[in-house]
Amino acid sequence: MVRISLTVNGKSHVVDTDPSTPLLYVLRDDLELNGPRFGCGLSQCGACTVILDDKSVRSCSLPVSAVGSRKITTLEGLGSVARPHRLQKAFIEEQAAQCGFCMNGMIMTAKVLLDKNPAPTDVDIKRALNGNLCRCGSHVRVVRAIKRAASMKA
Repeated sequence: MVRISLTVNGKSHVVDTDPSTPLLYVLRDDLELNGPRFGCGLSQCGACTVILDDKSVRSCSLPVSAVGSRKITTLEGLGSVARPHRLQKAFIEEQAAQCGFCMNGMIMTAKVLLDKNPAPTDVDIKRALNGNLCRCGSHVRVVRAIKRAASMKA
């Protein structure tokens, strides 16, 4: 066990953990952040996606010791119930979630996309979401939600 300092959603945290522990476990178990989800444990489904500085990463396979001083943003860090982020609002308005399990990865990946490309085409969106799995088949609504968010004022 070692003490590891993390900046998550703009707040500093110190956790005592094994350095090889996946970031996902620290976020969920130690910090009680439930946006990122355990899906496959192999970085293949996207349910565990978080933003590390300005890149989307799979937290299920990233050792917490590899984070270093980079800033972590989880779904909880985007907005609140009272003031949702434009992506969260658009996903609600488009009813993009069916079961909702994949939505964390979809929204976090879309956030990085819109930060880099504020007016993405359908092809851009589909390319960005290529590594995110949705078993419910709500892809069409997800693409519509991202397009809606892109049209909203940031």
